[in-house]
Amino acid sequence: MSQINNSSAQFQDEEVGIHVVCQNVGMINSRGLWFHDDPLEYTLPLLLLQLSLISIITRSIDIFLKPLGQPSIVSHILGGIILGPSILGHNLAFMNKIFPREGRITLETLSVFGFMLFIFQIGVKIDPSIVWKSGKRALVVGILGFFIPFALASSIRLLLCHSISLDDSVCDVLQLVVLMQSVTAFPVIAIFLAEFKILNSDIGRLASSSSMICDICFWSFMSIIYVAHLDSLYISLLYGIRPAALWAIRNTPEGKPVKDAYIYVVFGALMGFGFLGEVIGINSLIASFLLGLAIPDGPPLGAAIVDRLDCFVSALLMPIFFTLCGLKTNVFSVQKWKTVGVIILVVFMGFLGKIIGTMLPPLFCRMPFRDALALGLLMNSKGIVELVLLNDWKTNSDSMTDECFAIMILSVVVLTGVISPLVKALYDPSRRFLAYRRRTICHHRSNEELRILACVLSQDNARTIINLLDVSNHTNDKPIGIYVLHLIKLVGRASSLLIAHLPREKPSQNPTESERIFNAFKKFERENCSHVALHCCKSISPYETMHNDVCSVALENRISLIIIPFYKQSIDGKVVNSFHVFRHLNKSVLDNAPCSVGVLVDRGNLRKFLAEPLSCRIAVLFFGGADDREALAYAVRMSGNPHVSVRVLHFTTTSTSEGAEIAGGTARSKRLDSEILDEYKLNAEENERVSYLEEVVMDSGGVLAVIESIENAYDLVMVGKRHGKSELMSSLGKWSEHTELGGSGRDASRHRF
Repeated sequence: MSQINNSSAQFQDEEVGIHVVCQNVGMINSRGLWFHDDPLEYTLPLLLLQLSLISIITRSIDIFLKPLGQPSIVSHILGGIILGPSILGHNLAFMNKIFPREGRITLETLSVFGFMLFIFQIGVKIDPSIVWKSGKRALVVGILGFFIPFALASSIRLLLCHSISLDDSVCDVLQLVVLMQSVTAFPVIAIFLAEFKILNSDIGRLASSSSMICDICFWSFMSIIYVAHLDSLYISLLYGIRPAALWAIRNTPEGKPVKDAYIYVVFGALMGFGFLGEVIGINSLIASFLLGLAIPDGPPLGAAIVDRLDCFVSALLMPIFFTLCGLKTNVFSVQKWKTVGVIILVVFMGFLGKIIGTMLPPLFCRMPFRDALALGLLMNSKGIVELVLLNDWKTNSDSMTDECFAIMILSVVVLTGVISPLVKALYDPSRRFLAYRRRTICHHRSNEELRILACVLSQDNARTIINLLDVSNHTNDKPIGIYVLHLIKLVGRASSLLIAHLPREKPSQNPTESERIFNAFKKFERENCSHVALHCCKSISPYETMHNDVCSVALENRISLIIIPFYKQSIDGKVVNSFHVFRHLNKSVLDNAPCSVGVLVDRGNLRKFLAEPLSCRIAVLFFGGADDREALAYAVRMSGNPHVSVRVLHFTTTSTSEGAEIAGGTARSKRLDSEILDEYKLNAEENERVSYLEEVVMDSGGVLAVIESIENAYDLVMVGKRHGKSELMSSLGKWSEHTELGGSGRDASRHRF
């Protein structure tokens, strides 16, 4: 090269179609404009500028498209199209300066490395055993979801290739289109479900399991040629990596972080297996994915690996990969409308076949049509796996021309852009809970089992909830069914879980937190075995949608009362723990639950109800309304316990001014208030542990004064959250720090249980 310091050259062998790029390898850092260096002639400044442009443009597009329900992949691809030869890159001066061929090599290498880390991360998150746990419905959906679109699209392809004159290259591309439309990639589905926040919904779980089955069908079809090459990898994974990972997990105490040395070994193995995959003739991406599958998902090891990689890979490296797909897309290369028509027709038939294949089994199982259609659309989602296939075919297949590649990239963008808002419009997991509102204690038959769902966030909640259950008057005539649900954050996994707890055959010397929680409830069951039935399960899901599991368990098991801990814990009025991530959980359960909900505020000074036969003093603050009636009904049930005393404080007013009523409400609601209070008063005359006190107040200040006066006088204070509109309740609401407790709950919550 004539100018060693700042030049590069390109050569092309026309016979084989190979581009050769020559560049001075020493041109990495620029000395700056002061020394008359052009920074864009050097590798590092050029890379930084490229990354900056990619980040700014894709993020700007995402800001506009996010309110329209579009996933981030659409913004990234469109950003690449804008930067590429379709728009800005159509100016050759811009393209040669900002994205020259020699500069793109570095960018593409970085993007492939990023995808290698991403696919490894996906492998770590996957639990392969979900295939065997998925059930018949997911199995049928996955199989039909692959073979019906494959058969339908293949038939159309054969018909087109034999009935109209098409280039051989187009017919070959159509076969690739058939394969791409048949696959439903689990990594793509997992990403979309997380973005739609329906990962732990019924449709989300079915889509996760079905996509994994569909993946198995696809890769079984595609990877026959790799079987011989994979033997050495399988042996290393099964007899080397997997046992080593399990050993590391066994040697990590629960709740403690994984040693950094284990993480370094895993990352070293990732690099080694990627290299080995290239050496033995398979893609490094496949080797990385298989290594990820060998690492057990979830805490402690899988979660630690995902945590180390997630931000770097998702925020920096993967947008590069998506954008490069757009950079390679040149809409001006689309010249033949016949080619556009046949490709779009095959894509549509594959889309239609996927809809049919995935909708039929759920409809046969009486799933609502809207939900089945949402599932069919979800299974048609295209994303990173399809982009990898397109890039691989463009690189290694002469049939995948720039025109066909551009058409396929645009079809992915259009399909994804249409599917995303449709799924959000069609499917709302909370809709099925609203249809069954509302199972209550008020309408519960006295001789029927009272089913209570106890939601446990940590081991600290268990004792408090057990004490509450112990005073709930469980007898042979009034049994209770306890459903314990341990709520665990989804970490290091790609799919959520809602599973029943299966005890080990041999007790472990180091039980997990779930086992310690369930053991505490089992002890309570053994002590009250004749009138307490226990069912234990755990939910592993994202915090944002954890309420779906709570409401699903309540609905499926005909629960009458959900007990969920308040997100703050304190002792003697001082907050010692504040879990703000659970505040959304409290609000969402209250809004969507198909039954009554009790938010349990633990003040830390618990009475030893189980250890000593002491009297538990309970107060009910009654203003009026359905929630107060429900609280009173629960207190009436508790009053049957010989160690419990109950007092109702009924707030009334003598003011006759307009709007001076304690709580608003319909005439029917006020009549129901009077009926339950009259019934309670009759009970109070016959039971010395039951009392009634009428508190006359003139304004919200009077209410607060009464609540202050009973400070430390009761072990449990119960009050409804929602009351009819009135000036007094509105004034109380202004004092409320926590809307999930209601206006009066703000001060009542200061009392201990």
